[in-house]
Amino acid sequence: MTPARLRVVIAAASSIALGVGGIAAADGPHRHDHHAIDAAAESAFQREMDASMATMMEAMHAPGYSGDADADFLAMMVPHHQGAVDMARLVLQHGRDPATRQLAEEIIAGQTVEIDSMQRRLALLQQRPARPSADFPSLGGTRGP
Repeated sequence: MTPARLRVVIAAASSIALGVGGIAAADGPHRHDHHAIDAAAESAFQREMDASMATMMEAMHAPGYSGDADADFLAMMVPHHQGAVDMARLVLQHGRDPATRQLAEEIIAGQTVEIDSMQRRLALLQQRPARPSADFPSLGGTRGP
């Protein structure tokens, strides 16, 4: 990591820890972008992103733990991936960078497929009888029985 990038990461982490918004603080008074910033749009993005993350975190913890690590993992990962989809959609609404927008589209496509896969697997796991705790899990594919 370059020293300049490290400074940006440290400043961003400090901003988050202190509750100060955005990575823009890392740029300081010497911002190098020459585009006008639409403060209202930036604020809307920030509000919507924060709301999306809060919704995701609440949904991840809503089911609680069942004692089945597989089912608990899937139950938490579905809203986690949905949060990624929701945030990617926000970038498509508010973002301008073509490469970031393309990445957001790829995230939506990939995460949507994974959400469907996880939901189907979770439904199957929830139908099976509880296995004894002494049962050692077999090694195999990630989406196998």
